[in-house]
Amino acid sequence: MIRALRTALPATALAVALAVSGCTPGTSGAESGGGSGDAVVGGGARPLDNPDGTRAGLGPIGSEKGRAAARELIGAVSTKGRGPKTGYDRDEFGYAWMDTADGVPLARNGCDTRNDLLARDGKDLMYRSGSDCVVVAMTLDDPYTATTIEWRKQKATAVQIDHVIPLSYGWQMGAARWGEDKRKRLANDPLNLLPVSGPANGSKSDSGPASWLPPNKRIRCSYVTRFAQVALKYEMPVTAADKSMMLRQCGA
Repeated sequence: MIRALRTALPATALAVALAVSGCTPGTSGAESGGGSGDAVVGGGARPLDNPDGTRAGLGPIGSEKGRAAARELIGAVSTKGRGPKTGYDRDEFGYAWMDTADGVPLARNGCDTRNDLLARDGKDLMYRSGSDCVVVAMTLDDPYTATTIEWRKQKATAVQIDHVIPLSYGWQMGAARWGEDKRKRLANDPLNLLPVSGPANGSKSDSGPASWLPPNKRIRCSYVTRFAQVALKYEMPVTAADKSMMLRQCGA
């Protein structure tokens, strides 16, 4: 069986959303919400209908109402220059996929963050024998490439968990001065995490939107909106070039 997801909405994310939106087989999916004026399509929740990141996927924003709401949200993101990468290390954000990053959904549920995200976004899930946590096979509708990936743990890197705002980008935009707990939250917050094609994630590296966008053009507005949601939740600026590109993706 699939473990229940905790869906308590952090107060900061709720305020942002309201301001702009007026082996055992299983399945994972999402239902439509109201914020963006768009329904869920292709198994992916659109970002303004998913302000805490607990719903699956990344659906495209097609309506003008939704795109206008996205532009308003992106407009609230502050800008500054990208700082040096000096001192950055992945371990500054806690060990990978920890289950103990308090203050984010899914924390301390007995399953590591990576498997939580595979279960959130995957379909036809298969778990390791005797476990309701470790996903060993699934079908993923990859939002970045608009392809369906039949994933097996034997080829684990075919699907990777993308940090929408890369951790090294976050480090350069202020996280170097954060406390350890806040960095751990950024690294394990479902709002900032998407299971996607491994090669697509590799091509992104630590780029911001001005340097990299998903190959699937239909979800580029959704992608930059999610980028903005994370930036606002963590009070993180983006570069002026990134913000300009983000607005362009949503029709500005």
